[in-house]
Amino acid sequence: MTQNPDPMEGAPLIAPSTTDHPLYDQIVEACRSVFDPEIPVNIYDLGLIYTIDVDPENAVKVIMTLTAPGCPVAGEMPGWVAEAVEPLPGVKQVDVELTWEPPWGMDMMSDEARLELGFL
Repeated sequence: MTQNPDPMEGAPLIAPSTTDHPLYDQIVEACRSVFDPEIPVNIYDLGLIYTIDVDPENAVKVIMTLTAPGCPVAGEMPGWVAEAVEPLPGVKQVDVELTWEPPWGMDMMSDEARLELGFL
């Protein structure tokens, strides 16, 4: 059996984001204003935001994870994300959900985050 070059093969799927919604880019920027207190990089570039879904009524659902289940701010970080996104003009409501599937890994970080942390 040959190895499939796609490392996500067989892994739980991350729901797609609503990237074509007019609010999407503003929501991404709002997420970039939230930082993991243990790592000096924003949570979006760390790869902690899995899905940004915006429905036709502009209700936003963010599915995110943390670097580890024992993260000391596990109870607080979803609130920080909601507080960053809710004030955006046009956003009706924000629901932030934590998930542990798939588990976060360093391969989920953006190149900017890897560079910032000295991994590139």
